Amino acid sequence: VQLQASGGGLVQAGGSLRLSCVVSGSIFSFNAMDWYRQAPGKQREWVARISSSGITGYAPSVKDRFTISRDNANITVYLQMSRLKPEDTAVYYCNTIPQSTWGQGTLVTVSS
Repeated sequence: VQLQASGGGLVQAGGSLRLSCVVSGSIFSFNAMDWYRQAPGKQREWVARISSSGITGYAPSVKDRFTISRDNANITVYLQMSRLKPEDTAVYYCNTIPQSTWGQGTLVTVSS
């Protein structure tokens, strides 16, 4: 399984970004998918999950600000991030459930 995240960048606090992650090498439509993030000097933390049927779950720190979605036809999972805060600064990764080898993440930097 290969995971390629993209869409990160520099944004001001209060702004929005949409991350994408293309998943290849798996039967994507059958996998639940997670987004994780790792801030500088901190451990990787779970951010959001979407099941194969579209049921979603969020970490308390991002609930009501982030939205996870998926496009099975394009084997892509998305993370729409709004009302961004400086503490959202991190490298963001996606992964399958069960987990695959981590791919390259995408850096999100939120300036105050």
